[in-house]
Amino acid sequence: MNVLIIEDEKPAARRLNRMLAQLGVEVNTMLHSVEEALNWFQVNTHPDLIFLDIQLSDGLSFEIFEEIPVKSAIIFTTAYDEYALKAFKLNSIDYLLKPIDEDELKVAVNKYKEQRPEESDLQVNINEIRKLLINPIDRKYKKRFTIKIGQHIKIIHADNIECFYSENKATYIHTSENRNYLIDHSLEHWSDQLDPEQFFRVNRTFIVHINAIQDIISYTNSRLKLVLNSYNDQEIIVSRDRVKDFKNWIE
Repeated sequence: MNVLIIEDEKPAARRLNRMLAQLGVEVNTMLHSVEEALNWFQVNTHPDLIFLDIQLSDGLSFEIFEEIPVKSAIIFTTAYDEYALKAFKLNSIDYLLKPIDEDELKVAVNKYKEQRPEESDLQVNINEIRKLLINPIDRKYKKRFTIKIGQHIKIIHADNIECFYSENKATYIHTSENRNYLIDHSLEHWSDQLDPEQFFRVNRTFIVHINAIQDIISYTNSRLKLVLNSYNDQEIIVSRDRVKDFKNWIE
């Protein structure tokens, strides 16, 4: 069995590794961030089983599978409370609430050994969990942003933003007035704050507003190229793994 742990807290990862060793399960690799996992998946065979923490130091672990289709069974290791997890427990291999209990770990491993789900089921699980954790029914989304410019503070309303983008490890917004502003936090942070009816994460670099899209063009490798109303500094390409969701979003 080829086993991978993705956990940003290294002591927690080492503890889980020791607990699995006591069950006769050898962990082949331990990863600690979204970026590290993305790099690893690009050059390694997908493991049979992943122990996956939901919230990593550089973003939600779902970002990994937006870029790379998952080909592994997953057992979630998370600090989220049991109330939220009950909604999708029946559709996942299992989950382990931190701190991980030895008996519960044994049950989860045995459950995996008894029946491995289909890849398509795994992808549905990830999408459904993401919806539950990020988009609860009563969620209120951010409608305005404050930008400090010298001694002044500028208020920018969400409807006036064409896109959010990252460049040189910084995050910016581009407005309908064709202006760029540096803002705090990462795209991962803002993804959780934006109304999904209005904004869509098309790739690792861009989040776009539905009203800013001027044209959609077929692109290589089944991808799409977006032309916005005023932003033209970089090409905006919908990643292949996001094309289906993007088409559903614009309908």
